This record gives sequence, C-alpha cells and structure tokens, in this order.
Amino acid sequence: MTAPAKKKRPGRWKAGESGNPKGRPAGTGKVAEMRAAIAAHVPELLKALVVKALEGDVGAARLLLERTVAPLRAVEPAQALTLPDGTLTNQARAVLTAVATGELAPSQGASLIGAIGALARVAEIDELITRIEALEATHTNREGLHG
Repeated sequence: MTAPAKKKRPGRWKAGESGNPKGRPAGTGKVAEMRAAIAAHVPELLKALVVKALEGDVGAARLLLERTVAPLRAVEPAQALTLPDGTLTNQARAVLTAVATGELAPSQGASLIGAIGALARVAEIDELITRIEALEATHTNREGLHG
C-alpha cells in the first residue's frame, strides 16, 4: 500500500516566508499596557518600598539592594612570585608549592599553570618549526648532491 499524498492546506505561507513581515508594532500588547499603567505609579511604589525596607521588611530591602547595588566580586591582589629557571615542569611545581603553602591563591595558581601550559604549546611549535627547517635543509642538500 502506498501512503496517501499530503494535501496542501489553502492559505498557508511558503516555507521561509512570513505572512506579516513587519510583525506586530512594538508596545501594542498586554504587557506594554501593564507597564504603562504601572509607570505612572513608580515613584510612589519606590517610596513605599523604601519605607517598608526601613521598617525592617527584609524582602523589600533585598529587592531594593538587588536592583540598585551591583554585587560585590572577590578581588585578589596581585602576588609577586619568583619562578625558578629551568624547565616548565619545575616552574609549574613551584606554582603548586606556592599554592600549597598559602603564598598564592588557588585561582591565581590555576591561572599561572594555564599560562605555563600555553607557553609549553608555543615552545613545542617553535621546536617543531626548527626541526622541520633542519630536515628541509638536509633534504635540499641531498638533492643538490644527487641532482
């Protein structure tokens, strides 16, 4: 048995084509009406909220503070750290030791370890470029001798 062919319903728009490309004008919905009705009373509402907060209403105080004061973010002061000369592994160990002894904040240690890891990847690329150039130079010299 074959499946019946789907019939197109009349009045449908083509795929990707809107029947109302400009859309409904902004500010004409029920939400816009409610906002306009409330907007006229905002100063009185704020005064009432402040009065309630001053009277000890924790919810009112929280609402005011959350909407007006930016949240505090932890700020860690920069910490000087002397890394040993030598391998990147030794430098990463020094960072971990500084974190373990409390000399460095864990987030700062994680950032430094990440930076050391990025430096290791850059050093790898430099080393690969040097090795490839040496191989190409050797290959070119051999072709010159046999060519």
